[in-house]
Amino acid sequence: SEGLDASGLEPARLKLAGFEGRSEQVTVWPGEGPATVLIGLGERQALTAQGLRRAAAAFGRAVRRHEGAALHLGPAVEVLGDKVATQAVIEGMTLGLYEFLAHKSKPSPSPLSSVWLLGAGQGGAEGLERGHIVSESVLWARDLVNEPGGKLSPRALADAAKAFGEAAGVTVKVRTRKEIKAMGLGGLLGVNRGSANPPRFIELRWRPSGEVRASVALVGKGITFDSGGLSIKTGTGMMTMKSDMAGAAAVMAAVAAVARLKLPVEVRVYVSATDNMTGPDAMRPGDVLQLRNGKTIEVLNTDAEGRLVLADALSVASENKPDAIIDLATLTGACRAALGAKIAGVMGNNEGWLSQVEAAAGRVGEPVWRLPLPPEYRKQIESNVADMKNIGSGEGGALVAGLILQEFVGEGIPWAHLDIAGPAFVDGEDGEYTKGATGFGTRLLVDLVEQFAKP
Repeated sequence: SEGLDASGLEPARLKLAGFEGRSEQVTVWPGEGPATVLIGLGERQALTAQGLRRAAAAFGRAVRRHEGAALHLGPAVEVLGDKVATQAVIEGMTLGLYEFLAHKSKPSPSPLSSVWLLGAGQGGAEGLERGHIVSESVLWARDLVNEPGGKLSPRALADAAKAFGEAAGVTVKVRTRKEIKAMGLGGLLGVNRGSANPPRFIELRWRPSGEVRASVALVGKGITFDSGGLSIKTGTGMMTMKSDMAGAAAVMAAVAAVARLKLPVEVRVYVSATDNMTGPDAMRPGDVLQLRNGKTIEVLNTDAEGRLVLADALSVASENKPDAIIDLATLTGACRAALGAKIAGVMGNNEGWLSQVEAAAGRVGEPVWRLPLPPEYRKQIESNVADMKNIGSGEGGALVAGLILQEFVGEGIPWAHLDIAGPAFVDGEDGEYTKGATGFGTRLLVDLVEQFAKP
């Protein structure tokens, strides 16, 4: 009513309390009954779904020690629409409240069990369902990435994918070492040589029962732990290397969400899974591997292993001639150095496809930045003994890695490479992210598939 804001409090009293409505500003207003939590949304005309998502995460953290809460969506619905606003709120709260407690001896989870959404509008129910489906997939991906590498073996990763995928209506096929060898996946076998855990090649497929308007392939790097191999990492550099399968987690989580949403696009997922260890027969610098598409690669640094397993998966993905391919990988420290911990690098061979990836990233709030694939850098990977080397001169490392991957994409197929080394695993809370695994890329991929147009 006149003279009151959406909370029912006089603007003068809010100002006195220091509440100015800045984005994500939180003020708790005590009362005789339940407290009122005020969450700022910033300037009305500047409100976006991502801004609302972050504000909802702030609200969730403010009430996480209560058993129940109510959230009024009125202003956000007026700006964004009921479906978009409700989905953003559900995602923000669910993802912002995430905790990984599997290995706590005395876990203390949030008691918050009920949240009432007020003013959601007619489209609120659809936004609510979509928000739950997408969020559950992101949380599954986070759980996988947060799991210690000594527990999440390639076999355990495959088992988890099979259970989660099949429950969503996805067909899952897991190939063991004998089949991998028969397929000629020399990159995957080479990286696996130093490991006591046998590799897995995981394929997931969603095919709609009705009309199929397109086909998209998702490829994920599935290194369940990366010691660096014989080119061993430092102790500090190894601390978060359980997260080196974050790309695999994201693509597998995304296809499950796509299936649950029943999107009319066929999606095939390919994951090469192994750890990269220093066992007695570990891959040596100077070894030459022959990969699935017949090309050979000289391994001069065993810590540049992700491109080897991705190359095999990209080759297999290309054979089915999808309308487009996108791969996700925690691939290079160079990309993190260039873009930091909040932005992923994106590169590829097709302007239309890259533009679609950028648009999806903007809609879901998972930022990416376009990087080039300069053909003049191709000279860096020329080898005297093989078709190419697995590293360059040390400069432009993220771009050189992309150029190597491009060698294994089928001719004429639109392809994008997303280097998520920065945002896949973070040090603290930020918006809907919590410390540790973020599930970055899952929401982007779901939106990308839903909005897909043949490039």
